[in-house]
Amino acid sequence: MANANCPECEGVIELADGSFVAGEIIDCPDCGVELEITSVQPLTLELAPEEEEDWGE
Repeated sequence: MANANCPECEGVIELADGSFVAGEIIDCPDCGVELEITSVQPLTLELAPEEEEDWGE
């Protein structure tokens, strides 16, 4: 089991070893914010980048 803290609410996030990859987007179970896994060893999380709407441009 790998643990990391949510950068938004500091809640503890536990993920089973081998069940995640760098670049994956997950939701914080406490505050619901989208997080990006930036590193697997050690497990590090950052706020996921927001995708901007292109409105068909």
